[in-house]
Amino acid sequence: MEYKLITEDRFDDVVAHLSTNFFADEPLNKAAGLCRRGEGHRELEQLCYETLKDNLSLMAVNENNDIAGVLLNGVVYPQDILQAHERIELSDDERFKKIFRLLNEHNLRANIFGNFNVARAFEVRMLSVDGRFRGQGIAKELVRRSETIARDFEFKLMKADATGIFSQKILKSNGFKVLSEFYYDKYTDEFGKPILLVEAPHIKLQLLYKLLE
Repeated sequence: MEYKLITEDRFDDVVAHLSTNFFADEPLNKAAGLCRRGEGHRELEQLCYETLKDNLSLMAVNENNDIAGVLLNGVVYPQDILQAHERIELSDDERFKKIFRLLNEHNLRANIFGNFNVARAFEVRMLSVDGRFRGQGIAKELVRRSETIARDFEFKLMKADATGIFSQKILKSNGFKVLSEFYYDKYTDEFGKPILLVEAPHIKLQLLYKLLE
């Protein structure tokens, strides 16, 4: 398996990989019924392309140059979290809003920039491995190599909104720690009804971080 920075000529291939794997499998997307396997989603695709343009993302490819896994990484600044609410509310997809309101509210409460007094963070955003290649340590290696990139660009902090138990375990095995967590059954409407019925074993959202010296 070869690990490479994702260049512009592979952006479309990476988004196609994510639509076949991550978009349908990610626990919150699945709970919201955001999209079916192989389907695109305008807001998710836009987020992917914006992240890829930061030129910090990695892919694992096999001997045929087929994508086995990807890790989309981006730069996040304090104002991005503060302003995210406005962007979320512009969406006309209520399912998308349910997911990203939760993520944004959790980030606002956690206040990672206030906690660590940094001007920017290296954000691990979308970790995805094709089902045919799972169990080979690809995800863990993508995280490890992403840390090398973060250090090369002199980031002092890495963060991730880990929505599922598997990504949480992988990140923790790479030295990430929990700053804040939120159980999905506490995310309810005004009548106390759960807004997202997330399937076990995914029971909580964790905001994870790693300080780089």
